[in-house]
Amino acid sequence: MSRDAAWTAFDRTAAEAGKTRIVDQFAADPGRLARMSVEAAGLYLDLSKQSWTKAAFDACLDLARACDVEGRRSALFGGEAVNLTEGRAVLHPALRAAAGADFHALGEPVSAEVDAVRADMKAYAEAVRSGAEAGATGQPFKAIVHVGIGGSDLGPRVVWDALRPLDPAIDLRFVANIDPRDMAEALTGLDPATTLVVVVSKTFTTQETLANAEAAKAWLQASLPAEGMTRHFIGVTAAPDKAAAFGCGRTFAFRDWVGGRYSLWSAVSLSCGIALGWDVFEAMLAGAAEMDDHFVAAPLEANAPVLLALAQVFNVDGLNRTARTVAPYAHALRRLPSFLQQLEMESNGKRVHRDGTPVTRQTCPVVFGEPGTNGQHAFFQQIHQGPQVVPAEFVIVARTYEDAPESPLWSNALAQGQALMLGKTTEAAKAEGLAQGLSEEEAARLAPHRTFTGNRPSTAIVMDRLTPRTLGALIALYEHKTFVEGVIWDINSFDQWGVELGKVLAKAILKDVQAGGPSADLDPSTAALMTRLMN
Repeated sequence: MSRDAAWTAFDRTAAEAGKTRIVDQFAADPGRLARMSVEAAGLYLDLSKQSWTKAAFDACLDLARACDVEGRRSALFGGEAVNLTEGRAVLHPALRAAAGADFHALGEPVSAEVDAVRADMKAYAEAVRSGAEAGATGQPFKAIVHVGIGGSDLGPRVVWDALRPLDPAIDLRFVANIDPRDMAEALTGLDPATTLVVVVSKTFTTQETLANAEAAKAWLQASLPAEGMTRHFIGVTAAPDKAAAFGCGRTFAFRDWVGGRYSLWSAVSLSCGIALGWDVFEAMLAGAAEMDDHFVAAPLEANAPVLLALAQVFNVDGLNRTARTVAPYAHALRRLPSFLQQLEMESNGKRVHRDGTPVTRQTCPVVFGEPGTNGQHAFFQQIHQGPQVVPAEFVIVARTYEDAPESPLWSNALAQGQALMLGKTTEAAKAEGLAQGLSEEEAARLAPHRTFTGNRPSTAIVMDRLTPRTLGALIALYEHKTFVEGVIWDINSFDQWGVELGKVLAKAILKDVQAGGPSADLDPSTAALMTRLMN
């Protein structure tokens, strides 16, 4: 089937599915749950509460085949230049492969280099944890300040929040915002003599990261002898010369085929490897590699990242649902929605196809979320009774903390998915009011306010416990989902030109500020704002 024919069939079945109710599909299709659920790498995905009918589900699979998801997947893992605008391979799977793998980037072998960097990271992490690697005064490091932004910050933050012990032996803090308050909060209570600063920047030119690194350097210099300063500064970068010139005593490298938002598997997460312990970090890599194996080997109809991607494409392009909420029912995963905002919206928020022609369909939806049950008392009102349909994704951990009873937490997740699907009719709402003792008139008056239209889709992603392995699998699941969506939308998921224009203009505005005021060619609004802020 051609791509055009597949899209035509997709549109037709989506229009038909939009006229049906999800709950009715279970009776119409007894095999629905089995067909629309899958287990992979310690995760269970239930997509049976999505809006697709069996015909629409099959049309989505036909679309994936027509768009050559399998061929593009082979190109990704084969190290071809899938990032075509920058002429780069995209090989984050190589970073979590077992030692001795054989990945190539544009024909160049890279696995031996990955293994060597990983071995260096392990040796350094273990030396810091044992005290063999110490600061300028000979004292062991008790805290790490991780300085980065975007992909150099969000990934390691997710990992640390998800896996950190309650009372860590090494305190890990993160600084990303150029607002001085962020750095002040991170440094408060720390001793410079026992603090290690890890500066993460692919190019070592990122404005926010360098400004924060300078602030950290000044803080260290105020207390430490100059000859030992470099022991407190570690660079993680693809530009080691610039890191050394800045004052980093040691650098750990990653290559340009590692995109920032896909880089947490690399030396970008060195601080996590130190603070969590190397065994924990390696287990996370192994979980991600297990999901890689599943993504490569599983047929499309039983492939977790593919099905998750198709559900989103169906909602966005089939039913014009341009937002999605992610609700992790685990406090440790509270930063997952923020991480996914960058992963998905920076990857797939694109306006042109791979050949440069304008897209004619929607691409990435707006992604937002909060951990459950917090979100239930915030934006869930909107997703239950607002006029627009917002698909929901529930990430559910059966046991989040030791032996504490977890059912009050995950039962809420199940109830929300059920409520979104079933809803409540006006007649049922009125009968409920009468049962509560309301008058006929009052029950009728309140019934519309208590009505839920229902028929709103959700997906459940379930794991028994949040472990390093399941965390690695979960993040890899979303990475591959994002890739599959990009293939189907025929866009490049691996560049981010939309980030660049604002950065260029920010530098120009800063020059105007340093020169004393707005330049003549600045627009009136921006000039007036600058003048107000300078005075």
